[in-house]
Amino acid sequence: MRLLNCDLDEVDLSNLDMTGWCFEDCILKRTNFTGATLDDAAFASCRGAFVDFTAAKLVEATIEKCDFNNGKFGGATVTQASFVGCKLTGADFTRARAHAVLFKETTLSAAYLPGFSFHKVKIERVDFSLADLARCDFREASFSGSSLREANLVDARFEGADLRGADLGGIRLHDARKFKGATISRDQAGALLAEMGLRVL
Repeated sequence: MRLLNCDLDEVDLSNLDMTGWCFEDCILKRTNFTGATLDDAAFASCRGAFVDFTAAKLVEATIEKCDFNNGKFGGATVTQASFVGCKLTGADFTRARAHAVLFKETTLSAAYLPGFSFHKVKIERVDFSLADLARCDFREASFSGSSLREANLVDARFEGADLRGADLGGIRLHDARKFKGATISRDQAGALLAEMGLRVL
């Protein structure tokens, strides 16, 4: 099933089986997908601020160039889903079941992703600034053109991670313990020391 240029603003699609459906250039503002089955579904160039995917199944779903700012993904299953070129500012992924999820060229500023696993994931041009990343698993992940500026990193794990391609602005030296076992650049190390008022020559 392919839906093109549909206005589904505030439509209730909860608990429906929409496996493999394609939504293209659709308006999904406050659309209710609670508990829906959307495995292998595709969303392309959709606008859906406050869209609700609570407890939905999005296994291997593809979300590309969508604006889902403040979207609700709490308790959703997003295993092997991909988000490319998306705006997810303020999106809530609390308690989402996630494994091998791809975020690329995506804004997740001020989003909620506590406990999310990015283990061994390549993170390209993803903005996590001000995001809640408490207890996230970034072990052996690599960052490229991405930002962790002023994110909440309480109990996050970074062993073996390559952070040289990440903006670590706002991180204080006493917070740097979170990055134990990770690789950072000389410039990043200098910036951390500068937070203490030290100059690196």
